[in-house]
Amino acid sequence: MKSWDLNAVDLRPHSPSILSNSDAARVIALEIPAGESLQDHQVHERAWVTVIDGEVEVTTAGGERVSGGSGLMLEFAPGERHAVLAHTTARLLLLLAPWPGDGHPGTMSLDDKATVRQRAAAQRTGPT
Repeated sequence: MKSWDLNAVDLRPHSPSILSNSDAARVIALEIPAGESLQDHQVHERAWVTVIDGEVEVTTAGGERVSGGSGLMLEFAPGERHAVLAHTTARLLLLLAPWPGDGHPGTMSLDDKATVRQRAAAQRTGPT
């Protein structure tokens, strides 16, 4: 058995800490300083985000908005775009499963990795 006191994990802003990693899932703790955010982003895996401490506002690309503090838990589908704004300094726990998800750079061939940035830019801007 492994255990963590999530209130005592030494976190530094902008430096996520991987608490556990396996083929099944990855668990990450992170701190977002008050007034800062994880801007619009997505992950390849299904993601569960739990607020350990602080107050956050989470928005999705579809316009959904949820605010809350300690105990708030959110679930995102693989690839679902979202942003997290910290109203106060916030500590978050992320669970990503399965790890790594389909399309994650860790599952790509070297040829796919060579063109990933170009394909991502094309996806953001749409067809020309």
